[in-house]
Amino acid sequence: MKFGIYYSYWEREWSADCLKYVEKVARLGFDVLEIAAHHLNGYAPAHIAEIGRAARGNGITLTAGLGPSPQKNLSSPDPAIRKAGRAFFEETLGNLAKLDIHIIGGALHSYWPIDYSKPVDKAGDRARGLEGISSLADFAAGLGVNLCIEVLNRFENHVLNTAEEGVAFVREIGKPNVKVMLDTFHMNIEENGFSEAIRTAGPLLGHFHTGENNRRVPGKGRLPWHEIGSALREIGYGGAVVMEPFVKMGGGVGSDIKVWRDLSDDANEAQMDEAARQAVAFSRYVLG
Repeated sequence: MKFGIYYSYWEREWSADCLKYVEKVARLGFDVLEIAAHHLNGYAPAHIAEIGRAARGNGITLTAGLGPSPQKNLSSPDPAIRKAGRAFFEETLGNLAKLDIHIIGGALHSYWPIDYSKPVDKAGDRARGLEGISSLADFAAGLGVNLCIEVLNRFENHVLNTAEEGVAFVREIGKPNVKVMLDTFHMNIEENGFSEAIRTAGPLLGHFHTGENNRRVPGKGRLPWHEIGSALREIGYGGAVVMEPFVKMGGGVGSDIKVWRDLSDDANEAQMDEAARQAVAFSRYVLG
């Protein structure tokens, strides 16, 4: 396994520049830096190249996360929005390839966060999402990118809430570069058990996110990490384990994640760095 962190742990905006975190995460003991794919298309080619050089120079593997906007939703009933979503994904995947990124995870089949003030059409959204990801899979494969479809809790999406639903979706697509993505925060809400969910995903598990029940770094909550680690080892998971803690209020990140109190105990950046360093050491011990 390789262990990583999503750089939004330190940021209040998804659009923050990930470049300054490459050296930081290497110094803190991580192997992987996960970046937000949303804004890569706005980066100049020279800046994308600079990020790539920094990652190679620091021995850091990059992965990407994405919650598509409603205007780029592959499962939208509006054909124009689905078309815009396809164009967005093609441009984004092309930029991921320039950074040697081979994994993108998230609600790729839908949009995030879901607006539940509007009517929900689970069956229709699932069918259109299947069609969108199925048609995109070969394009992604040509760039060497795996599409990891994230299973989310009921408050953030309605299409895929459990590992069982995620596996059924991925099997129906039947493409080798379309995988299941699990996240311990969402699993804690939806699954009957962590081991059962991980075994259900089995060889289809392509990406794994960690975070406590309270969205703090692993080790600062109540999740059963030894059980989770045992299940990951049981299925022979050798991919990335990326922690995704969200602890600061404010900005787009705090609003989307619903962080309504400071979960860092008013930590400064040096203290947040130390918490991350301890969390990756803890993760290697209990999961790796």
